[in-house]
Amino acid sequence: MTFRQFAFNNVLRNKRLYIAYFLSSMFTVMVFFTFAIFAFHPAFSGGDINRNIIFGMAVAGGIIYVFSFFFVLYSMSSFLQSRKKEFGLLIMMGASDRQIRLMVFLENILIGFCATVGGILGGLIFAKFILLIAENVLIIEESLHFYFPAMAIAVTFGSFLVLFFLISIFVSFILRTNKLTDLIKGDKKSKGEPKASVFLSIIAAILLIAGYVTAVLVKGIFVVYAMIPVILVVVIGTYLLFTQLSVFIIRLLKKNKSIFWKKTNMLLFSDLSFRMKDNARTFFLVAIISTVAFSAIGSLYGFQSILTKDVKNSTLYDVTYSPWGDDTKEVIQQDIQKINAILEEDNIEAVSETMDEEIFNISEQISSVQIVKASDYNRFAALTGKEELHPAEMEAIVVGQSEAILTEDTKVDEMMMKEEIQIQDGREIIPSSIIQSAVLDIYNPYYVVNDSIYGQLGEPVRSDVSAVWAAKDAQEEQIIEVGRKLNEQLEHKAYSIDYSIYEINKTFGPILFIGLFIGIVFFVSAGSFLYFRLFTDLDEEKRKFKAIAKIGLTQKELKKVVNRQVALLFFSPIVVALVHGAVALTALSHLFNYNLTTESALVLGSFTVIQVIYFLIVRFIYVRQVRRTIL
Repeated sequence: MTFRQFAFNNVLRNKRLYIAYFLSSMFTVMVFFTFAIFAFHPAFSGGDINRNIIFGMAVAGGIIYVFSFFFVLYSMSSFLQSRKKEFGLLIMMGASDRQIRLMVFLENILIGFCATVGGILGGLIFAKFILLIAENVLIIEESLHFYFPAMAIAVTFGSFLVLFFLISIFVSFILRTNKLTDLIKGDKKSKGEPKASVFLSIIAAILLIAGYVTAVLVKGIFVVYAMIPVILVVVIGTYLLFTQLSVFIIRLLKKNKSIFWKKTNMLLFSDLSFRMKDNARTFFLVAIISTVAFSAIGSLYGFQSILTKDVKNSTLYDVTYSPWGDDTKEVIQQDIQKINAILEEDNIEAVSETMDEEIFNISEQISSVQIVKASDYNRFAALTGKEELHPAEMEAIVVGQSEAILTEDTKVDEMMMKEEIQIQDGREIIPSSIIQSAVLDIYNPYYVVNDSIYGQLGEPVRSDVSAVWAAKDAQEEQIIEVGRKLNEQLEHKAYSIDYSIYEINKTFGPILFIGLFIGIVFFVSAGSFLYFRLFTDLDEEKRKFKAIAKIGLTQKELKKVVNRQVALLFFSPIVVALVHGAVALTALSHLFNYNLTTESALVLGSFTVIQVIYFLIVRFIYVRQVRRTIL
């Protein structure tokens, strides 16, 4: 048997450990390859939006490529840590340090080559399906037909061969073999009772609580100011949580006899503090990576939701027209006729209303405020079926936008309530109430007054025109097409709300799509880290449970202990990441004064479901391996 065959057989014999590394690497290659398929797709040969998509894909591919380097490096260090005894046996048989390094180099090259080829083949298999999804998510006019991506294959194959080659050289270069006795004893050496500092444990709790409270309490622009300090505090607190506080809590539980001596809890807690301490850095890394994935995807999705709902709630009409301030009546009439012609051209039946918008100066504090006749307001309300307003003769109603999300300011409404509107005969109109309504397409708060008194307000300081159209039984695609034509012919004067939302989704589609892929890569990698650490200690766990089985441990008790132990180790960093992500998305909602509960629940819930499925698979494999040992 040649040395190359020996390295090849080593990979096959350690397939339990290498399979997670191989599949995760293959998935990373496949995602990179998917981006390459997009980047080199013939449909992206021109156009500004297309260039933006390609640039985003290139940035995402670079992030994945850089992250892959550190991911593979970490994976290899996990393998080397778990193979100390194997290296010791090889040295006893006469292997030199140079030969061990060469063996590790060949093994990594072999796995890297297979993962690269597997990732490309997997990408080709799912390419058409992913292109169909992207065609809808990215909202592009071109059809993303399937093509043979020769350039994408070449770039992916070359890039990852270089990556695995550099990693292999780096790992084999830094590999150090310890003393033979240390290698042979390996996991049999006593680690000593893990100790945790009470002071650092308290500091961990204080840092996390302070970070959470600050992130939840700050609002508006102060969220931006508090962001960096909160992140630093929470990151430090998370590290101390896993290295100190978790060990301290486990030791307290072990001292509690009512808990420690209950059924199989002694087996659960006996070495849990050891494993928490040993895996602290891994748990910290997984928690931070998962938090980044949650926060990035949640922020992108939440921000898109904020923009679309803000636009959607700003008007109730399908088409809105606001001319320039210096447009003449003839120009305004021509514009309205042009809008009607566009609607007729697309076979859309619509009802319209037009209103003169008159601006008045009320006082030094309230200047340039719009005052609307009740009859004008009610005409527009009738178009959308909203409630009409009927103020008394000397009464004014303050109306604000119902969903002015990004610039909501109740102080203006309150100031308007305190002002009295002077009319020509010396009497004063008294504001009586504040309501929220989107009946008129007016962004700032305004007054609605009785028609009989409107003529005594005096001369307005400015007069504009507003016109709206409400379509009857029109398809969304028709309204979007109307919006496109209005944007071409009456840019910045007439717009369609559906077309505006379409453009927002078209812009954010690539960002969200790219962010989702990067987040999934981070999340899968985090899960793989847990898999590596869990199975690194499997041989030691087998020996422990085999010894315990000899003194009467039943299969049911074994399964219960293993399930609880694996769940604690698997979900500890994920639960921390979910809490971090929930707090981060709460802070984002405070920044924009918008409730992101639904969006946060969807993102965090989706990742939780994925992690539970992953846990069930890993638990099944782990329990089966342990049970085979004691049967």
